[in-house]
Amino acid sequence: MIPPRLLSLRPALLALVLMALCACTSQPDKRLLQYLNTDGFGNRYTGNAEEENWLSIGDKVTIMDVLHQKEIYATETVAIDGTIMLPEIDAVHVAGNTRSEVEALLTEKYAPYYTDGTDIKVRIETEGKKYFIFGEVNNDGEQIFPGDLTVFEAVMAAQPDENTANLGRVRIIRADPRDPLVITVNIGDMLEGSGDSTFNTTLRERDIVFVPPTLLAKLGYFLDDLLFPVKKVLQGVGGALFGINTGFGGRRRVGGGFGGGGGIY
Repeated sequence: MIPPRLLSLRPALLALVLMALCACTSQPDKRLLQYLNTDGFGNRYTGNAEEENWLSIGDKVTIMDVLHQKEIYATETVAIDGTIMLPEIDAVHVAGNTRSEVEALLTEKYAPYYTDGTDIKVRIETEGKKYFIFGEVNNDGEQIFPGDLTVFEAVMAAQPDENTANLGRVRIIRADPRDPLVITVNIGDMLEGSGDSTFNTTLRERDIVFVPPTLLAKLGYFLDDLLFPVKKVLQGVGGALFGINTGFGGRRRVGGGFGGGGGIY
């Protein structure tokens, strides 16, 4: 038998246990926090290529010294670790830097080798800049960002489905953990309405464009999902019946007579 004193302490003990459980679940795992995104889209290297081009993973960069063209000239692709290999100075970390920053960095790196000075020029060939488009379009997914691209041009290039695409509610999503931005654009109004291009926003690299379905298309998708299990069952039953019919109908009797005792099936 439990003493009365212990029975009186049971509510207090239960409350303490509940508080401890809440404390455990409310505090995030410190190991998880170090992997969470804290700025922008989440990539390690960011910039605005339309203000001044910058180097990302996969970009090609050509380095040339006007004063020493034979000694300093190379075209390299920025490796996964953000570096390129150059004559004499080997690996140089350039990812995330703009063209002028790379020129200043390489001028400093090559200064000890050329006492008469250098005049280094950098040319960037963009390969790693991307944007994304999803929804009711034929060409969805990751796309190369060419620069100076409006949302109208991006959607038209992706070939929207004329039967299901809701061009009046196209969304531009600029992801950020602190201040995300979502812009709704009426492309249909530009095509069939007044031609007002106020919201024909210029995209940035890593923007997400979403072309939603129309109301009727949503209804169709809902009914399709609702009936999907039924369709699978009917397909399975139909396949089984077809197999049975094929099995019986495919047999051909050879030999045998009225007695039915002989013959090959």
